[in-house]
Amino acid sequence: MKIFTTTAIAGALGLGLLSPPLLANPSQAALVQLIEQQSAQIEALQQRLSALESGRSDTDGNAEIEALYDQIESLQLQMAQVGSGGGAGSGNGLTSWRRGGPEFRTADGFYRMQLRGRVMFDLSSTGGSNFDERNISGTELRAVRLGAQGQIGAMRYKVDADFANQAVSVKDAWINWGWRGFGLPMEIFLGNRLKDRSIDGSNTLARNPFMERNAVAQVGAAVNGYYGLGANYKVYGRNWHIGASVAGDQIDNEGNENDSVTYSVRGHLNPIKTGTGFVHLGSWYYYEELADDVTAINNVPRIGQNFNDNLRVSSSSLADPKRDEGYGFELGGVYRSVWSLAEWTERRIVAGIGPMGLNERVDRDAWSVSAGWLITGEKPGFSTRSGVWGTTRVLRPVTEGGIGAFEIAARADHYDFTDAPNGADARRTTVGVNWYLNNHARLMLNYVDWETDNKVGAFQGPDSGQSIGMRAQVLF
Repeated sequence: MKIFTTTAIAGALGLGLLSPPLLANPSQAALVQLIEQQSAQIEALQQRLSALESGRSDTDGNAEIEALYDQIESLQLQMAQVGSGGGAGSGNGLTSWRRGGPEFRTADGFYRMQLRGRVMFDLSSTGGSNFDERNISGTELRAVRLGAQGQIGAMRYKVDADFANQAVSVKDAWINWGWRGFGLPMEIFLGNRLKDRSIDGSNTLARNPFMERNAVAQVGAAVNGYYGLGANYKVYGRNWHIGASVAGDQIDNEGNENDSVTYSVRGHLNPIKTGTGFVHLGSWYYYEELADDVTAINNVPRIGQNFNDNLRVSSSSLADPKRDEGYGFELGGVYRSVWSLAEWTERRIVAGIGPMGLNERVDRDAWSVSAGWLITGEKPGFSTRSGVWGTTRVLRPVTEGGIGAFEIAARADHYDFTDAPNGADARRTTVGVNWYLNNHARLMLNYVDWETDNKVGAFQGPDSGQSIGMRAQVLF
């Protein structure tokens, strides 16, 4: 930290502020004193920031940490303005690159905008299946996104467009207000965004330690999917959060039928939370009001890699659905560089499948257990604020001459659709290795051993095999 102070004063020397004739000028001496004071303030803020980040498993979205970054950047801007002779109050903005992309903001921080983007390139191969059509290999641009997020006072906004699969689709597109009520941070989102449902279901794939979402996220999804256009409210405590949302169909609804509307709630609690780790408990529930155009429910999740459309689990189509609801539980924890998570879900669908078309309830179940270890000493990027995966802070980035961060992870998933006529049963085991080059780029390798037993569809009967997936990813 002392190096920064010395460098700042040396910069002022280079501008001629400390030449003997100027030192005799009281106004110039005051500028020198101001630079020294600002350098000392930055040093103190950086020490506080380092202490906070080293004691947390998550830093994304933490209000205190973000405020410290803002204060440091504002002081750096003021020092640059003073050193150039502009005075502490001149200038109109600052550019920061600490999130991997350029962020522009005014000196007072009232206006800010950051360019966002991600590229995820996948290579996958499947073998061992009894069906040749399942033993395929290929490449895929899983995500190619470009967008922006920003802030105008207390209002935030975000918009992302995805260009993968030779089509343009809008993902996140929302505005947000934050305030404090009853002494607690609260916020509301209006627009299209991920629903708060399960750990993997609430989370972007770009932060997930595995290439694909787990069975709980896949089986427990509502008809209108992971995203929904609507309103989402969240309140945060010191070691908990609760979120509630009302969302219709995703943005691509053609507009000739009513939306299916999903009402959902999710909460989490950290009953143990220390500087070395925490325990995570969570639960969620949704009820979906189905639109008239939903004449059947038949989700067929992929069990290998996303590229292979032939490798799916058949849930058996349920005609004339009347009711759709789901709930789940979460248990997990982090200790130093090790993490472990478990999830379970049940989705209940009432449909006209009984004798003479009478309504009957069918349950679809899934569970997932996973664990990982960052062998280079980093803290897992799991957020205690919102109960989802965030950024893994790399201690020795490759881009700064280090080795990056290495993580090994394993997961077991189970799909149970057997409560339905002709419903399948399946399981998969995934072993993964992640190499984080820095906070924004990583390489992934996943090996998946799977088994299915579909009763309907093109690939019926017991089957098993292996899938290998690799991913190169940049996120900013």
